[in-house]
Amino acid sequence: MYLNNPNIKLPDDPDTIVWKYLDLSKFLDLLLSKKLFMSRSDKFEDQYEGTFSEPTYEEIKKLAVDNPEFLNYYKTHREKVAISSWHINEYESFAMWQIFTKNNEGLAIQSTIRRLQKAVRPENNYDQFIGEVNYIDYKKEYIPFDDLFFPFLFKRKSFQYEREVRILSDTSKSGIKLNDGLKINVDINQLIEKIYIHPKSENWYKKLVIELVERLGFGFEIEKSDLESDILI
Repeated sequence: MYLNNPNIKLPDDPDTIVWKYLDLSKFLDLLLSKKLFMSRSDKFEDQYEGTFSEPTYEEIKKLAVDNPEFLNYYKTHREKVAISSWHINEYESFAMWQIFTKNNEGLAIQSTIRRLQKAVRPENNYDQFIGEVNYIDYKKEYIPFDDLFFPFLFKRKSFQYEREVRILSDTSKSGIKLNDGLKINVDINQLIEKIYIHPKSENWYKKLVIELVERLGFGFEIEKSDLESDILI
């Protein structure tokens, strides 16, 4: 179950639509395991993930003069936080299909903020939060560090197109060692409202996804993306 944190912001409307774009193998792993994979924060392609902006880093360096472990703690904390990223958008995103799926055989999970909140199951070993990412100028703007999750809820402005909401899991108190990431328990039926099939996929692929989902006992609504629908003229 995610924890409320007054320092972490979310869209005002809990029915705000969010999306996750993924390939078929990851989708099937989600359905079979009933667990959502979350990547370790320092395994993302963006090397700045979980780090601080320059103004914040300068302040932390001053505090670390008499306590070197203060700086080391923030460096190693990246290895203990896992992230699941979701894209805020009322509609499908052509760019997200291009970036996060391959070979025209991807899928998109449509959900909402409310569904994410209800889907995350209680965990005894680590704390979980859901928050919206802030996009800032890392050379000029300040990231607060009085809350351990703040570095993971800020990104550079060049990633603003992602419009990201994140599920965050902090394993630092548990002693759990993360390798590539972490799988958390979720209620699949709450998590998934609708499935969209890649706009460039063949009809056989849609039929395959429908059959697989039905055999696994789920009743999600499944549609092919209409981004490649026939033109009217």
